[in-house]
Amino acid sequence: MKRRDFLKSAATIAVAAAATPALAAPSSLAPAPVIPSASEESAGLRVKFLGTGAASGKGRTGKGRRHSSILVDGRFLIDFTDDSLDMLPPGTRIDTIFYTHSHSDHFQPSAALRIGVRRVYLNHSWYDVAVKAYRQAAKEAGVEMPAIIPTYVGTPVITGDIAVTPLLANHPTENAMEESQIYLIEKGGVRLLYATDTSGIPGRSARLAGIDAHREAYGITALIMEATMADPDDFRLYCHSSTATVANTVRVLLKTGRLHMPAGQKVYLTHMASSLHPRDINAGLPDPIRAAEDGLEVTFKEP
Repeated sequence: MKRRDFLKSAATIAVAAAATPALAAPSSLAPAPVIPSASEESAGLRVKFLGTGAASGKGRTGKGRRHSSILVDGRFLIDFTDDSLDMLPPGTRIDTIFYTHSHSDHFQPSAALRIGVRRVYLNHSWYDVAVKAYRQAAKEAGVEMPAIIPTYVGTPVITGDIAVTPLLANHPTENAMEESQIYLIEKGGVRLLYATDTSGIPGRSARLAGIDAHREAYGITALIMEATMADPDDFRLYCHSSTATVANTVRVLLKTGRLHMPAGQKVYLTHMASSLHPRDINAGLPDPIRAAEDGLEVTFKEP
């Protein structure tokens, strides 16, 4: 299939995804499409880190990092819990959320319902689990159920001028059949890979994101990646990444020409467990890697 025909086909599938309860699974491992934006291309892609912490979160002590969550272009969320309710800009109305997986530090239906979410995207492998949880939360809150829309790896969802493509994560849950996801987020010439929770970047996801050096591809222009722990020998390596994992990933991306960033832009760490890092997480981190903080706002520009 020609690249032009693939882009047209992928966009058609994605638009259908927003209106139907099921999507057709993709038939190839072609790179996800770049969706141009004539009107807002120069504005870049805005990301606000609502939370940057691992499972412990702020908890009842009110200390530490909030659960990992981002607000994209002020329009939609990726993951959300009540840990981050106080981080939303006043008056913000969010009706769409994408989930990475079902763990409670990422998936909390009651919090999403409190802010009026009406569309929920998550991997098809745990669709029934999500419907049950949202139905119960909606009943308890006395509100209507939002639309729960299953996604498939490699099939983009189009929201306005942004394409959100689910990719596989390396992060098992208690549900043996569940597929956790990371996301490729595209707007104009910006291609941001948001990777949490995951142990490294799985090969299939690397191929779809265009960062697999065994294939002709442009790559990405921005990266946000989890670093649950600092110690690369921690037993959590089977489910999570360390700062060393991220550093190695960035080195390879730069060496192979698969990471194209504007001058001065950083690669940001998220999903950090405070107990598994030194107090100054940035100490010793190589440039361009920096730890994100709760409330940090970044505008990713195209190169």
